[in-house]
Amino acid sequence: MSRVQLALNVAELDSAIEFYTQMFRTEPHKVRAGYASFEVADPPLKLVLIENSNAAAPLNHLGVEVETTGEVVSETQRFGQLGLDLEVEDGVVCCHAEQDKVWVSDPSGTRWEVYTITDDLPEATYASRAANLIPLTEVASGVGADASSVEDCCADGGLCVG
Repeated sequence: MSRVQLALNVAELDSAIEFYTQMFRTEPHKVRAGYASFEVADPPLKLVLIENSNAAAPLNHLGVEVETTGEVVSETQRFGQLGLDLEVEDGVVCCHAEQDKVWVSDPSGTRWEVYTITDDLPEATYASRAANLIPLTEVASGVGADASSVEDCCADGGLCVG
């Protein structure tokens, strides 16, 4: 089953969790410092909340969660055939899970990801990798990052574990 992902910047996480729990009649799937995700059955939705009181807008990014890496590869090939600029990330840790993904942007610059979760990493495993967070721009260019660049993976600019 595929589902649309909506990643929102929120000013205060606890009140946002309370609101969306009531709105979608479901408890969060995962809650971490500054982060929560919901797996809503009806309508099929992956809702991600990112605490970011300084965000310029409430929308962080959009996505489509698919079941397999093969589906990500198929979409990557299709996007390539369409001539879209794309950014491929395999085995990255982002939003407290290991993922394979491809990013594209619409003509207005709205970022979309098509991704699959390859390991939903428990908190302890994620914490052991947190020191290795590096910005997506550095992942794409193959350059490493120093500890001063470590931030939440879905914050503005995007970060993932390399």
